[in-house]
Amino acid sequence: MSGAAPPKTLVVIPVYNHGETLRDVVTRSLAAGWPVLVVDDGSDDGGPERLADLPCQVHRLARNQGKGAAILAGARIAREWGYDAIVTMDADGQLDPADAHRLVEEARHAWPAVIVGARQMDRDNAPASSLFGRKFSNFWVQLECGQELPDTQSGFRLYPVDHLLRLAVRARRFDFEVEVLVRAAWAGIPIRSVPVSVHYPDGERRNSHFHQGKDNARLTLLHTRLVTRALVPWPHRRIVPRTAVPAEAATLRHPVRLIRRLSREHVSPAQLAGAAWLGIFLGALPLLAVHTIVILYVAHRLHLNKIAAVAASQICAPPVVPVVCVEAGHFLRTGRFLVEPSWEVLVVQFPYRLWEWALGSLIVGPLLGLIGAAIAYLLARRFQGNRMARGEAVARSLSE
Repeated sequence: MSGAAPPKTLVVIPVYNHGETLRDVVTRSLAAGWPVLVVDDGSDDGGPERLADLPCQVHRLARNQGKGAAILAGARIAREWGYDAIVTMDADGQLDPADAHRLVEEARHAWPAVIVGARQMDRDNAPASSLFGRKFSNFWVQLECGQELPDTQSGFRLYPVDHLLRLAVRARRFDFEVEVLVRAAWAGIPIRSVPVSVHYPDGERRNSHFHQGKDNARLTLLHTRLVTRALVPWPHRRIVPRTAVPAEAATLRHPVRLIRRLSREHVSPAQLAGAAWLGIFLGALPLLAVHTIVILYVAHRLHLNKIAAVAASQICAPPVVPVVCVEAGHFLRTGRFLVEPSWEVLVVQFPYRLWEWALGSLIVGPLLGLIGAAIAYLLARRFQGNRMARGEAVARSLSE
């Protein structure tokens, strides 16, 4: 759609008991020139009634169904009204409706695509919990679909209506906004980000309906389900057809070039730490004769650095880690350690120790993996920081 007219866009504001801020958000959206649809997700604070004199549309859901359900209801209405895209915006007043133009302009050059408004949270009084939650979510989304996005929790987004309604998204509450990104990436829909401003009010004035217990449990179950699906060797249903040849296929006939490319992909500190943990965890399991194959497959499906994962797994080479796993498994099974882990006990009686190895590896592997991940993370941060500092020094010397 590059060079063409922007998509016909409707601003959709899902709301649940944000009566104090809703009118201001709608007023500013209208002032920015947007047609507005408010989807009331079963509010009981009288907020939507305060919009009676404003030129916006209000759609009411009979009961509270969740933010995702409200967004999908707005998308279906937008399609009926002939809109190409919707821009979703929270009703809490933290985002600037004028920034919606940035999303639409980006969509004009990349249609059809999901455009995410990446909140510039380091410029305001963003709570530490929000900063951590965003980093945590970004990591899991990258693991599941390979997309490195700066803000996977932002509710300020542009969706192509037809593509959104074709995605098989099961989540309907706060977990919707994570799942829809992963499903869109799997379906081949481009995902782009543009910076948007954000303002967090004082703590006592914040009105969040995020339930720490229930919603975190939903997110945990969601990521478990998405990671499991990512590991299944069954192709995802694509909405946008693939046009480019995969990089792996293009370099298979050039082994040196392939190894060089593999060593350079997925190399952020968090990704390298994840690769180290994965390699050590799988390396500790009794996957006899297939360790490397399994590690390469899982690292590929989870978009982690394959070389780092295989290298980290060498820590688990016999005899030390397997013996420790057998000892741990024997203790879990009998309540005592092996009195004499001799050649006969460990090798001759190997069939009897295989179960103890598997049992112990489920304890030793994750714990040892955490140590390896921490070391990999710290080393990667230090190395990449030094490299960045050297690059800045070279740039300064050239400018002088």
